[in-house]
Amino acid sequence: MTNNSLKCDWCQEDNLEELKAVVHWELPDGSRAITITNVPSFYCEKCKFTYQKEDVVKTIEDQLLLISTELLPVSVSFEELMKQPRLLKRNYFDFSSYN
Repeated sequence: MTNNSLKCDWCQEDNLEELKAVVHWELPDGSRAITITNVPSFYCEKCKFTYQKEDVVKTIEDQLLLISTELLPVSVSFEELMKQPRLLKRNYFDFSSYN
């Protein structure tokens, strides 16, 4: 699906395509990487680049910090990852929202 209101973060081209992508993510403790499927993403035809917006990246990073990653399978969907029970309510080490 093409979204005419969004511009590519890299080249500023209009008409990004919204899609679900597969990404590979290193766990916060560096012990291993996992595959995350169906991640909300964007594709730019001009750049030939698929990427995730910063809010999605932050959501994944925070969730991986707040759950027990030892039990995560090698591959997990974005939805399944977000449903994992949290050990803490939020990332108390993220001070970026206090600006």
